[in-house]
Amino acid sequence: MSFIIAIVGRPNVGKSRLFNRLTDAPSAIVHDTEGVTRDRQYGDGTWHDRSYTLVDTGGFVPKSDDPILKQMRTQAQLALDEADVILFVVDGRAGPTAADEEISTMLRRSDKPVFGVVNKVDKWTDQEEMLLDFYELGHELYPVSAEHGMGVEELMDDVTEAAPEEEELAEELFARIAVVGKPNVGKSSLINAVLGEDRLLTSEVAGTTRDAIDTRVEVGGHEYLVMDTAGLRKKSNITEALEEYSVVHAIRSIDRADVAVLVLDATSELSRQDKKIASVVQNRGRGCVLVVNKWDLIDKTGDTAGEFATFLRQDLQFVQYAPVIFVSALTGKRVSQIFKLVDTVFEQYTRRIQTSEVNKFLEQAVARHSPPVHKNKRPRFYYATQVGTRPPSFMFSVNAPKAVAPSYRKYLVNQLREAYGFEGVPIQAVFRKR
Repeated sequence: MSFIIAIVGRPNVGKSRLFNRLTDAPSAIVHDTEGVTRDRQYGDGTWHDRSYTLVDTGGFVPKSDDPILKQMRTQAQLALDEADVILFVVDGRAGPTAADEEISTMLRRSDKPVFGVVNKVDKWTDQEEMLLDFYELGHELYPVSAEHGMGVEELMDDVTEAAPEEEELAEELFARIAVVGKPNVGKSSLINAVLGEDRLLTSEVAGTTRDAIDTRVEVGGHEYLVMDTAGLRKKSNITEALEEYSVVHAIRSIDRADVAVLVLDATSELSRQDKKIASVVQNRGRGCVLVVNKWDLIDKTGDTAGEFATFLRQDLQFVQYAPVIFVSALTGKRVSQIFKLVDTVFEQYTRRIQTSEVNKFLEQAVARHSPPVHKNKRPRFYYATQVGTRPPSFMFSVNAPKAVAPSYRKYLVNQLREAYGFEGVPIQAVFRKR
């Protein structure tokens, strides 16, 4: 499991640049105008085999009546509540400000590790002078240049050492299931229908489930851990601050799961947020089952279910390999079949193919379709083997990995799926030079 790092500080101190540096992906907006990052950005990173989720906040402004700045302050506070480790970023060139001091006072009341990051220290000869005034804030200081990467290594070494140990998940369970989806799609009602009793609070108010709720359940002789999460929702639609917790809680639950049950509402259009959730499931390498709830409210003419399933696979390309089931939590229609699909996906998630069989597959796949020439060089494959499960991972030995075109990589993954099934699970393919 990954741990959570929150980056906080007043506006325009370089938080987004640090976020980009630590996630190696420029997905947060970077601009020199105060308050550009008004919302939280989420990204993943790894440091010395420890994975983490990074939360970039809007600049924290301790006192302001401006509605946007007040929202940014709330965002920062929520990030602090969610985080395992806090990076408090200040501007080394500007020196400490009254806002820095107020933020520092608040952070000193936290029981979480706080690292003072003095940013914009571009020359090591300047660091002693630039750090001097910041010692009064009361935090251990780390001079860095987020723009150039200076000082980041020492900072992250200490951050990962201070982070909580990875949770050891009990192995006696058959499978761990994260039930995810937007608010008000019927996740809790669906679990209640499966369990046959009202174990979880259900309500027509979006976001009733504020936190992840773990329920152990035995079905067909197998014991499962079912995690019901607060729904992910568009941040622009959030009216209550506490609903912001749903994003990180859902990520945490997906991290703990083997299979994600993504619940969709048959009565509403597929949204960008549905696609975002699907991408989180795929990026985390989890198995997936698509459950279309409220199917009892749909007027069914012709092959409605088949057409809907085709539409979903086209629009949710992240998880187009996932099986689809149409249910009604209200009437109980087909809800008993969800665990059967979970079982199928979990078996594929943990499936291992013998090396001799994988090499036979590779020989046949290359014979059917030779890899295209790249820069006057045609890739030559030597052997292949499955190197892991959860999800299934395959390593291909090749003379020139960079010469293997993305289209051919996709071809091999599709051929693996066609040959061995792997329904409901992503397949990871690694290409290494012999």
